[in-house]
Amino acid sequence: MANAPSFVEHALELLSSVGPVQAKRMFGGHGVYCRGVMFGLLDDDELFVKTDEVSRPTFVEAGCRMWVYPAAAMEETSYWRPPDEAHEDPEAMRPWAELGLEAALRKKAAKDAAARAKAERRRGKEQQEKQKEQEEQKRKQKQKLKAKAKVKVKRGAKKRGS
Repeated sequence: MANAPSFVEHALELLSSVGPVQAKRMFGGHGVYCRGVMFGLLDDDELFVKTDEVSRPTFVEAGCRMWVYPAAAMEETSYWRPPDEAHEDPEAMRPWAELGLEAALRKKAAKDAAARAKAERRRGKEQQEKQKEQEEQKRKQKQKLKAKAKVKVKRGAKKRGS
């Protein structure tokens, strides 16, 4: 699970072609971040990059292997190891790093869109509730006015009747 500091440094150099990258410790390994998303995983001195339904076929076709979390019997994860030749230099890693970063950015965009949609539904529901409350207040106000008008009519009828 642990990564040698020299390996972390080497992995960051390999992935640097996609922009400023940084490694953060997590669960004995490291997550690799760029542009606010985790797109790489360093585990036991091995580098894996994020995939999704768009990019995963490229990894499968290249004969890459999926990262498996050793403590859990996960059948599938979204991190895959780029081919051996990609680990030689940053230019060889670049297309794989780009695939990983693009997959992570797509996932973030989808999550953000879902959060916006949820917030919009919540706002819509709050607006509906507020509108119902206002309508209820108007209805009560009309009832009060009708009640007052009935009282006035009764008083007027009594005065005329006397």
